[in-house]
Amino acid sequence: MVDASEESPILVFLGPTLRLAEAEPVLDAIYLQPVAQGDILLAAHAFRPRAMVLIDGQFEDRPAVRHKEILWAMAQGIVVIGAASMGALRAAELNEFGMIGVGLIYRWYRRWRLAPDDAVAVHSGPPELGFLPLTDSLVDLQRTFASLMRGNFITASERGLLTTIARDMNFRERQLEAILRAAGCRAEKLKELRNEMVRQKRLDALLALQSARAIATKRNAARASTSWVATNTFVRDLEAGGIDSKLVNTYKLNP
Repeated sequence: MVDASEESPILVFLGPTLRLAEAEPVLDAIYLQPVAQGDILLAAHAFRPRAMVLIDGQFEDRPAVRHKEILWAMAQGIVVIGAASMGALRAAELNEFGMIGVGLIYRWYRRWRLAPDDAVAVHSGPPELGFLPLTDSLVDLQRTFASLMRGNFITASERGLLTTIARDMNFRERQLEAILRAAGCRAEKLKELRNEMVRQKRLDALLALQSARAIATKRNAARASTSWVATNTFVRDLEAGGIDSKLVNTYKLNP
């Protein structure tokens, strides 16, 4: 078991869900790009953290972060928290193994195990632009349509139509304005409705950052050693990604 003391940092894998300028005042942490396969292993060796917060993840240009890799981190005594986007997905899938989920989207995925993964996906700009989101997630859109109906901006029938249009769109094309236009919304009303957008992913990410320090402290105090065994598939995946698979065994020996 590694030293995961109070002095060890908290790592946050963050991308389009929340601007870095909004995140840094909430939690003093080391902020990294959206997590992908191998990043947890490499970040653990580089920073020896006491906790990791997974918000955003990559899945197109690079393979998505493996469940086995998260289990490896937890077996080393690292507290792993997930929320808002890819983090909420993985937390719902690994909750019974000790990964901690935060927020409404995590609870939604945990309750509805067959909910689509792309409900939290967005198309985003390059790293040089801070992974600026270019589209709206389905989960944010559905929360927005519900809010618009409660505010009497739209009827229940219109909510159903908007939801169907959004679900039928590819995540790379989902934008509130495009959906409203497809439903026949007048141009002058688009801006008004845009101002009512509910950013549930952002809210859940902020909640995770606000809770991370307390969760890490509580879980570190109560943590117990857990076993972890490398599988041939996991090792092959790492090596195929150009990552030294020996890192899974040298963590304890090279602090």
